Amino acid sequence: MKNGLLIIICIFLSVGTCGGPLLTRLYYTNGGTRIWFMSFLATAGCPIILIPLYVSFIRRSNRNKAENTNKTKLFLMETPLFIASTFIGLLIGLDNYLYAYGLAYLPVSTSSLIVGTQLAFNAIFAFFMVKQKFTPFSINAVVLLTVGTGILALHSKGDRPADVSHKEYVVGFLLTLFAAVLYAFILPLVELTYKKARQEITFTLVLEIQLVMCVASTCFCLVGMIVKGDFEAIPGEAREFMIGGSAFYYTLMVITGIVWQGFFLGAIGVVYCASSLASGVFISVLLPVTEILAFVCFREKFQAEKGVSLFLSLWGFVSYFYGEFKSGKKIIDKPETELPPLPVSGSDVA
Repeated sequence: MKNGLLIIICIFLSVGTCGGPLLTRLYYTNGGTRIWFMSFLATAGCPIILIPLYVSFIRRSNRNKAENTNKTKLFLMETPLFIASTFIGLLIGLDNYLYAYGLAYLPVSTSSLIVGTQLAFNAIFAFFMVKQKFTPFSINAVVLLTVGTGILALHSKGDRPADVSHKEYVVGFLLTLFAAVLYAFILPLVELTYKKARQEITFTLVLEIQLVMCVASTCFCLVGMIVKGDFEAIPGEAREFMIGGSAFYYTLMVITGIVWQGFFLGAIGVVYCASSLASGVFISVLLPVTEILAFVCFREKFQAEKGVSLFLSLWGFVSYFYGEFKSGKKIIDKPETELPPLPVSGSDVA
């Protein structure tokens, strides 16, 4: 059942990883300028999590009634886990702002290649924080995906948008890099929270953790929106939006919030089903796919080195999961240890 859940979660992660940056960039290239608003939308779709949580509550309630047990708790999360989730949520809010700022001044392809560097930092943080065990296959995957990103970084000249100054481009580049490092720290931190929790981590509890994280992140960005006057500016921005006017603008905002929520559900869910390193690997392997979509949707440059990066990323992806498959198969095929025969007592001999 956990493997089936992992497949579903990976689908959500794929849609969010590829769709979130494209929708955000679509907003910026058609007249949108509110960075805090984009940061807000990255987690503002969190109320959708209440749907599976309600279904889970009904199922637990019906099961408890059938077993004549105590009253069903509305939420399973205890106070220490709530505090930890809130803290991580505030870090996510900061990370969302850094990434949204960078995407305002960088092409999707360049932003994606910078985000790809998070895998190397993810591996380092996972090793020290959660004692992540490495195999030759996982090391090979990290090296291949990092090299693929490095190839793109070395050949990214000339991709600065015409309406972006050199200073804005450099600041966007640096903030996106910092966002990648921060998110590489957040994923192992989530895994460490799971390990240190004093209660059993179920998928329902994972959903509750995500809800608290997203609410904390959304409130963090909401304060920024209030300070920058985004609420007063949004109606005018919607009327002047270059595609479809106000109707398309608000529809785009709703879809963007939902797609980004799929990304967070996928990223946090993969940490629960596998590990923070697996989540980082899956995000990294999807970045070249995002680059291809950016080339199709925004006519961004797609040089030969981006094709090489895509090949290396797919190779690293296959290497990692082949290693995981072999490790799992060894555990399944390992014969059970035979117990030594019991000593024969004198009465038994008699």
